[in-house]
Amino acid sequence: MLQSQLFAKTKKEAPKEAEVISHKLLVRADFIEQSSSGVYRFLPLGFKVLKKIEEIIREEMLAIGAQELYLPALQNKNLWLETNRWQTIDPPLFKLKDRHQKETALGSTHEEEITDIIRKRVKSYQDLPFSLFQIQDKFRNEMRSAGGLLRTREFLMKDLYSFHTNEKDLTDFYQKVKKAYFKIFKRCGLFPICVAASSGTIGGELSEEFMVLSSEGEDRILICKKCGFAANVEKIGEKKNCPKCHSALEKKSCIEVGHIFNLGTKYSKAMGANFIDESGKSHPIIMGCYGIGLPRLMATIVEVYNDEDGILWPKEISPFQIHLIPIENTEKVKKTSEKLYQNLQKAGIEVLCDDRDNKTPGERFAGADLIGIPMRIVISERTLSKNSAEIKKRDEKKMKLIKLSQVGKYVK
Repeated sequence: MLQSQLFAKTKKEAPKEAEVISHKLLVRADFIEQSSSGVYRFLPLGFKVLKKIEEIIREEMLAIGAQELYLPALQNKNLWLETNRWQTIDPPLFKLKDRHQKETALGSTHEEEITDIIRKRVKSYQDLPFSLFQIQDKFRNEMRSAGGLLRTREFLMKDLYSFHTNEKDLTDFYQKVKKAYFKIFKRCGLFPICVAASSGTIGGELSEEFMVLSSEGEDRILICKKCGFAANVEKIGEKKNCPKCHSALEKKSCIEVGHIFNLGTKYSKAMGANFIDESGKSHPIIMGCYGIGLPRLMATIVEVYNDEDGILWPKEISPFQIHLIPIENTEKVKKTSEKLYQNLQKAGIEVLCDDRDNKTPGERFAGADLIGIPMRIVISERTLSKNSAEIKKRDEKKMKLIKLSQVGKYVK
């Protein structure tokens, strides 16, 4: 894409209310902007990153056999009354009345909706197991929003739900999801710790969180360096010694990027979602639930990958792979840059070409560092005198002169 046509205006200053680095950089680079407290607009650069994260998640969910669906944001009050969560869920629901004065709510989670679907369709053990997922907006009536995308009131989330006849089958699938989550996070450049967690108002018999160590994180975990035990303080309290090996525990701040639950039969019992086994007996369906908040994941990546100049996007989720900058307005530089731009695009490489004539080289380089595309290619009369392009990786200080004929191969 030509940068003169990109709908983005970078800023020198972060908003006064921004405290964490991801909030500051994502706003300054014009990936996002705040609409109201805890609600954000994703501008073209931010939306490209969000969609790439979404596609990684989708690919890994499909790879473990899950099927995608889409559930409503406006939820049926009667379903929430069946589980007794209409009044008790925390944070409380955003509730509203339609023109007929019927109450409804904006969905903060979808256990009731998904259980209603399966109880109408699952009759026999032969219908199980299976898993369903969606990527959809959630609405959380938080007491306060903080940290830009780290704690918001409206956000995109992936929910996966699984349905089983027995605990062993659920445990096997739970472990499969756990492995898929580590793949997702690795593809996004993150290496979280999986810790024992509280199930909160979602409930269930077991839950674990995926935590990325960060000084900006609101969560606190306890880690045993000797045996590897890790748990959220919310789960085990302020213990000083490891419950497994009795060694000293170390407290760390972190950001939660994923949460998985063994729900057991909490929702199937409450809503009458049963199956008939081989002997003709009826049993409640055993369920699992697995979530990832996409905007928070995006912000966490920026918390990990940044420097004093801006963002350093991991390659797979960067809005573009190459930032091409012709820094002189001569015919030779223009023609060479245009040809390289076309060739890279034909090779399937996403390129942002800074064709703006009203910016100095220093302004262009500063903007490129702020946006954080993994590789910068500069074309100038100096580089062309050596029949080359100057290439610099965003996370490296050194620049390389690469022959124009070899640029495509080097980039790949």
